Amino acid sequence: MGGCFSKNRYLEGDGKGTSNRPGRRRRGNTGVASYQHYKHPVYYHPRPTAQQRHAHQVTVKSSQPGTILGKPYENIRAHYTLGRELGRGQYGVIYFCTENSTRRNYACKSILKRKLVSRKDTEDIKREIQMMQHLSGQPNIVEFKGAYEDHYSVHLVMELCAGGELFDRIIARGYYSEKDAADIIRQIVNVVYICHFMGVMHRDLKPENFLLTSKDEHTMIKATDFGLSVFIEQGKVYRDIVGSAYYVAPEVLRRSYGKEADVWSAGVILYILLSGVPPFWDETEKGIFHAILQGEIDFHSDPWPSISNSAKDLVRKMLTQDAKSRITSAEVLEHPWLQSGEASDKPIDSAVLSRMKQFRAMNKLKKLALKVIAENLSEEEIKGLKAMFANMDTDNSGTITYEELKSGLARLGSKLSEAEVKQLMEAVS
Repeated sequence: MGGCFSKNRYLEGDGKGTSNRPGRRRRGNTGVASYQHYKHPVYYHPRPTAQQRHAHQVTVKSSQPGTILGKPYENIRAHYTLGRELGRGQYGVIYFCTENSTRRNYACKSILKRKLVSRKDTEDIKREIQMMQHLSGQPNIVEFKGAYEDHYSVHLVMELCAGGELFDRIIARGYYSEKDAADIIRQIVNVVYICHFMGVMHRDLKPENFLLTSKDEHTMIKATDFGLSVFIEQGKVYRDIVGSAYYVAPEVLRRSYGKEADVWSAGVILYILLSGVPPFWDETEKGIFHAILQGEIDFHSDPWPSISNSAKDLVRKMLTQDAKSRITSAEVLEHPWLQSGEASDKPIDSAVLSRMKQFRAMNKLKKLALKVIAENLSEEEIKGLKAMFANMDTDNSGTITYEELKSGLARLGSKLSEAEVKQLMEAVS
């Protein structure tokens, strides 16, 4: 639930995923990419301190009874001035904030303690703080500033990412090539490499969990949201099903997995970057999982005939069903498509951007559809929802009919009842 927050970003308000449902409802995040062409070594070898390498042995001490962070209450406003709201979710609010001593801008995630109803909720927060402290300072990973607690909230202060979201940046740019996709996936896999090197399995890699630090053309992407991440225990087989439906690895669904699952998720992202759609698609979550377990990947439909063999080779190796035979993150970064300039700068078919735009819009709509059922939306949020409904206006009438909404939600794999769809329709009418 953490991360580097974008000024553009709408924070989804769904609850956190359960242990038996990969299509999790999360306190989410979103992501963005860079088109920086690296001239230096392809990946960075992090050099963690002994304290970082053994951070998994450290727990938040309960030295202060009744507190979550195990330390005395502290007024965050003594250190930061909280400004406008950047996003709102089920567990709290994201604020733009300024450090009083330096006047530097950050993002502050204020989590309401009354929303943390179970021991697991509080343990999740402690673990995420631990993860961010452990990884902070590494390339392509959000900088963590600090955590504070008062009587009502836990406040997480971290780097402010103002660059927007991954797909939005690609779509807005218009021009898109294999080389651009290679530059993006190189940074994403570099995050996987750093996490694994430092003993962390992310478990929820997806485009939404990457943000650009600024709107500059060559800015760096940052990985965010380590709410499902865990420290890797040598020899342990992980069995809890977590992640997000399109990106979850087959071994996760089979309840027997390790860090190789992160490479699979990155492979799904690469497939989307090259084609505009996920490799495993269905109208229902159950159908998506079935397709993942079947493992049949389409390399015949457009634009794949025009995509280089080297790019397809990398996708195949990242989406290998057998986790033990799957390429590692270090091997991905050494692949010729990323290393030898085999990624073409020739524009990819514009239909890829169109499909990517639709896929992005549908994902946003699905999250908001779930949110509007759970709680009332503000007037501003409803305006944003209406704008996204425009993507479903199939007859270009300027309005969304009940049937168009129902059909659009079905394409998303939504299981909303007739009454819930009507409730959603009323919310934006």
